[in-house]
Amino acid sequence: MSDYFPPPPPEQPQPEHRAPASASPPSPWAAPAAPPGRQRTGLIVTLAVGGGLVVAGAMVALVYSLMDSVSDSIALPPERSDAPYSEPYEEEPYEEEPVEPVAPGPSAEGDVTITKCTRDSLIFWPHADLRIVNKSGSPAAYIVSITFVDADGAVVSDGIATTEEVAPGASVKVRAQGSGEAAAGTKCRIAEVDRHAL
Repeated sequence: MSDYFPPPPPEQPQPEHRAPASASPPSPWAAPAAPPGRQRTGLIVTLAVGGGLVVAGAMVALVYSLMDSVSDSIALPPERSDAPYSEPYEEEPYEEEPVEPVAPGPSAEGDVTITKCTRDSLIFWPHADLRIVNKSGSPAAYIVSITFVDADGAVVSDGIATTEEVAPGASVKVRAQGSGEAAAGTKCRIAEVDRHAL
């Protein structure tokens, strides 16, 4: 044996359970007595499983009744009929309101003047410097489209210039920038002028 572990104790004799002296000896024909301290494990397990099933059934019934009451409270759309369409839908005729003729004002194209048409000396992209004078009687914003054409009249690029509010009689200077390289001698043309009264 090792010095570190003590030897195991010797087995002790177990006391015997003796019947009291006044008790009569058991009959050899009697049923054997139940062993002492026997637990009723099977009964406990059966009751626990049965109780769980009852609770689960009650929960399912509760959820089903709640879903049934909710579906009754939701208004579902009527089912579509499979019957063929028989009568045409009658629409009320649309009547347009008469439009009063508006007196023609000065043309918006007359408000824009090209003051300079050139190309950048480094990247050779064309641009047009514009002067816009609001010749209408109310404040207006402008969108001016410029077309850049080569010596043969072919379009090489487009540009757009915009303004914010320009008072009647006031003028502003803006630039329409083209994109892409253009040859020397490229010309600028006003393609379209939109004047929006504010």
